[in-house]
Amino acid sequence: MIDVYFTPTPNGHKVSIMLEETGLEHRLIKMDMLAGEHLTPEFREVNPNGRLPAIVDHDPVGGGQPLPVFESGAILLYLAEKSGQLLPDDPRRRSQAQQWLMWQMAGFGPMQGQAHHFIRYAPEGQDYPVTRYRKETIRLLHVLERRLTEADFLAEEYSIADIATWPWVRAIRAIDFDLADFPAIQSWFDTIGARPAVERGTDVKNAANLSSARPVLTDEQWSNLFGDNLHKSAARASQASHQKE
Repeated sequence: MIDVYFTPTPNGHKVSIMLEETGLEHRLIKMDMLAGEHLTPEFREVNPNGRLPAIVDHDPVGGGQPLPVFESGAILLYLAEKSGQLLPDDPRRRSQAQQWLMWQMAGFGPMQGQAHHFIRYAPEGQDYPVTRYRKETIRLLHVLERRLTEADFLAEEYSIADIATWPWVRAIRAIDFDLADFPAIQSWFDTIGARPAVERGTDVKNAANLSSARPVLTDEQWSNLFGDNLHKSAARASQASHQKE
């Protein structure tokens, strides 16, 4: 059994889609980030970075004690190795899958994540970062479009690279982008979106407030997501570690 500490973000949906595709036995443990459930000392034992998603595999590869895994890209790689699925056997395609996974983790996700923050959450009037991250999102969409004119999937066959990228393409609608200028992405997006495992993996959705163009947060909710509560929880975990020495 794999426990999945989960909230229905693009990164969360990477993992829920992967688990549905592979058929690995799992259960979703839904976490309320607005309430700060990701900031507890107990969750820091699962993910020292205090972010979602994270998993605990109670029957890990190689045996032994339950294994926690954090960072969505690392989780996808772990689940691919555990299941023997969705990471190509061919060395060239395997490298392509790894390269595009790193592209998503290092660029497409973080840059778009910043666009979401400044467009949807930050106080209005943030013209420079809004422009900066919108343009970077568009640039990366063009990178993806070029690749998908060359091949049907990022590694030529459906893989963890597509699973990592698809939820972030889906998320562009929340920052008022569409795919009209990206026909190859649109075709790829529709093909993957029609997969039964993808439909099941994205069945858990955010509350209407968080899905809106401009979520309204209380001061406490803001602090749990972006502010002092988030930052202080990391400092407390660090201090607690020193006290154990």
